[in-house]
Amino acid sequence: MTSRLHTFRIASLAWPILIGQLALIANGVIDTAMVSRFSAMDLAALSLGVSIYVSVFVGLSGVLQALLPTIGQLYGARRLGDIGREVKQGLWLAFFLSCLGCLVLLFSPVFLSFAQASPELAEKATLYLRIEALALPATLGFRVYAALNTAISRPKMVMAIQIGALLLKIPLNAWFIFGGLGLPAFGGPGCAMATSLIAWLMLLTGWMLVRGAPIYRELRVFGSGFVAPQWKAQRSLLKLGIPMGLSYFIEVTAFTLMAIFIARLGAVAVAGHQITANVGTVLYMLPLSLANATGTLVAQAIGARDWQTAKKISRAGIRLSAILSVLIGVAVWFAREQIIRAYTPDEVIIASALPLFLFIAFYQLFDSLQVTTAFVLRAYKVAVIPTVIYAVALWGIGLGGGYILGLDPFGVSPAWLHGAAGFWLGNSASLGLVAFFLIWYLRVIQRRTM
Repeated sequence: MTSRLHTFRIASLAWPILIGQLALIANGVIDTAMVSRFSAMDLAALSLGVSIYVSVFVGLSGVLQALLPTIGQLYGARRLGDIGREVKQGLWLAFFLSCLGCLVLLFSPVFLSFAQASPELAEKATLYLRIEALALPATLGFRVYAALNTAISRPKMVMAIQIGALLLKIPLNAWFIFGGLGLPAFGGPGCAMATSLIAWLMLLTGWMLVRGAPIYRELRVFGSGFVAPQWKAQRSLLKLGIPMGLSYFIEVTAFTLMAIFIARLGAVAVAGHQITANVGTVLYMLPLSLANATGTLVAQAIGARDWQTAKKISRAGIRLSAILSVLIGVAVWFAREQIIRAYTPDEVIIASALPLFLFIAFYQLFDSLQVTTAFVLRAYKVAVIPTVIYAVALWGIGLGGGYILGLDPFGVSPAWLHGAAGFWLGNSASLGLVAFFLIWYLRVIQRRTM
């Protein structure tokens, strides 16, 4: 099979994943936009609550990503009857992780105390997190459904459910936030109520489709009886899933801690950073989708013991992601002022954000290379060494270097890097190092398997 055909397969699998990811991001945008029209206090509580919930959810859902290479390899090996067993073990793992996550969310006042928030703000954020605890089991259960569909190259139903959930989000948010039809106005916590209801609807819809659609019957997810948790299978998933979850956690906390350090520089620096980070998050969805698609197809080829095809697919995916990231980086650089003005008319904030878009334009290449290579390594069920690379580079070089350059505690940083620019340079350099070492390690792994 030619490189062009591999590229086409990756693109065909990636576009529904991309649309679904953008729908998830849009949910957060809708929450922020609607709560900002209710009160500043509720918006602050939402921001505080989301920062904690996202850290919990990303880490736990990252553990469940172990299902992608596991099911993908079984599908490639045509061991379809074994997929149902792995899915059931994945659902048990989602249940156990939900119990852990719900405990964290229910005892959120312990974490909120570190933020030294006012009593009213802490109360609203606590209520938000405790309602979100109701959504967590359904959200993680849906991640198992999404992993199953992606691993067998059928992500369109996941996309359709995510789009349907987005359409429900606006009316349900309006009802719970502002009240009506006998309900009082809940403000920020109303977002969590809408999210919880939608999460359970998504879960039920997804698994009803698995139960009823003919394409799933040979996978034996339903109709094969009750399966208790099997600790050998759980250990196997956790052995791969824990380092994967940690790598997601490291990525998220690297950005979170960067924002906390930049907050020392004042509101203008934070605003410029926030706009840049938001644009970067949206742009990241494209390489993330390509990485998902590439990793899935590589896992299927590995399951079929076709090592040469696995290598060719990985090269095609990494190359496609790099080319698109360069094109996007150039477009963002030339359109940077228009993009920033779409966020704010404030000239001071615009002046603060403009220099940071230099890093957005360049680090897209590093980000696309590292995430695609990381997903290919996961397809080979390799995750521990990449997680160590993430920790050393993102926390050590990215945050440590950014602190030295941005805040200049030793008086060695040039003036143009003082402030948020220093942190962005540190982050960009760390992603470049991650990409370099992951690509090197992938070559080592592929030589071993060949």
